[in-house]
Amino acid sequence: MNAKKVTTLGLLTGVALILFIVEAQIPALVPIPGVKLGLANIVTVFTVFLLSAKTGCAVLFCRVFLGAVFAGNFSTIFYSAAGGLLAIAVTIGLKRVVTKKQLWVAGILGAIAHSIGQMLAALLLTGVPAVLLYLPFMVIISIFTGTFTGLTAQILLNRGDKLWKTIFK
Repeated sequence: MNAKKVTTLGLLTGVALILFIVEAQIPALVPIPGVKLGLANIVTVFTVFLLSAKTGCAVLFCRVFLGAVFAGNFSTIFYSAAGGLLAIAVTIGLKRVVTKKQLWVAGILGAIAHSIGQMLAALLLTGVPAVLLYLPFMVIISIFTGTFTGLTAQILLNRGDKLWKTIFK
């Protein structure tokens, strides 16, 4: 990996981590445990669509690991990794189908996939099928949070097209 790729990966991971840490300081918007806007996911969607699936995966997994380190909560890493893996798989799949003007769709479907991944992780860890009763609420919330993160990534990608080509290509 050359210096430019390492620098790009570090920059995007740093931005995602900053958003993750800032979001951790925001009080919960709803009284449901684990519900967040997913601001760091803006960077993941942006990276997959601007650069590559491989770079998006690298940013995601660096952010998940370092986020657990900085938050001091390694117990959440399995949930984050499971949700992130499903979300990025959906996002990468959608890259072939949606245009840069439809990133909001990738945001929504990625957020829903993230919730499904987290619920599957909870099921595997607890062995209690009743945790899946929580999934419909998570999917509904994911529609709203995914719309926000997807639209934000879409605006960033489309409005800064010339700038991103100068910086990242």
